[in-house]
Amino acid sequence: MLSLDQLRRRTSIKWRHYPADVLPLWVAEMDVPVAKPIASALTDAIRLGDTGYPAGTDYAEAVSEFAASRWNWQVDVDRTAIVPDVMLGIVEVLKLVTGPGDAVVVNSPVYTPFYWFVEHMDRVVAESPLSDDHRIDLGSLSDAFERATSNGRRAAYLLCSPHNPTGTVHTRDELLAVAELAAHHRVRVVVDEIHAPVVHPGATQVPYLSLPGSEDSFALVSASKAWNLAGLKAALAVAGSEAVADLARMPEEVSHGPSHLGIIAHSAGFRAGAEWLDAVLSGLDRNRHLLAELLAEHLPDVRYRPPEGTYLAWLDCRELDMGDDPAAVFLARGRVALNSGPAFGTGGAGHVRLNLATSPDIITEAVRRMAASVG
Repeated sequence: MLSLDQLRRRTSIKWRHYPADVLPLWVAEMDVPVAKPIASALTDAIRLGDTGYPAGTDYAEAVSEFAASRWNWQVDVDRTAIVPDVMLGIVEVLKLVTGPGDAVVVNSPVYTPFYWFVEHMDRVVAESPLSDDHRIDLGSLSDAFERATSNGRRAAYLLCSPHNPTGTVHTRDELLAVAELAAHHRVRVVVDEIHAPVVHPGATQVPYLSLPGSEDSFALVSASKAWNLAGLKAALAVAGSEAVADLARMPEEVSHGPSHLGIIAHSAGFRAGAEWLDAVLSGLDRNRHLLAELLAEHLPDVRYRPPEGTYLAWLDCRELDMGDDPAAVFLARGRVALNSGPAFGTGGAGHVRLNLATSPDIITEAVRRMAASVG
């Protein structure tokens, strides 16, 4: 991890949105140096002047190699398409399988842009809240599918796997049950797997498209989160074997959106960045347990389950009596920037999201400031 002085030289949104006296533990950027294989690939490209338009299937091949070694998932390069980033890829896939006014089911509380992008494309968000222990509630999901399709319209299920903000890693049995429900209700599944490489000991990431029953589904994958490449845009849409014809209808101009340097960086991460990623995961594992220790000592009324995946911590602050948006209080009183729970939909009130991908010293100082804000 980098020092606070080094981090404050960065010009990305995490370090420029708030004044310098605020500790930013909100947006999903990691406080880490660039992985050496990625830095080398980018330096070589700049040296060559290789800054033109993207071409070829190198990204898909790199993802396929990583998926085979990490998850024993065989990605068929012929069933992929490059897209600008995961959210814009989700939008393009949803256009293929739904129409204006159709419902898109999500598991709230969930990544805020799911709401923004779905509503902006004239679809209707239908919530199926997670259970109290942050798992998919299959009864609620079945009811949501039933409501979404009761008028004969098409519907999609936008699944976040691993789940943001709770850090839940869905089990194989849970995902098989999802596939069965989706098939029964004729709901198309679109899975955001952007955090798939970021899974902690004790949990196992199961790629949705590796499962029977997922053949008409889509997954969106990217190196963006695992290798801290949000500013280098690129992602991959992967179609199940029965969704290839749908993928073929994606407009050719969508592939013009990804950055060529982004594709170079992402490919290098998937192909040569595993050692760097494993080192980062070790640090994140320590941080998720450090946060539990600090909260138990300084903020014992905050409920927290260490995430199974992602580098995000979902904190239940309702016992602190700080209202629906504790993040506003922590910012005003403690000068700590966290994500506001209500923005994640139903189930978010009284919660905050904290970014664990920083140094232990910064996490320690953040909890100290948060504790001082209470009362």
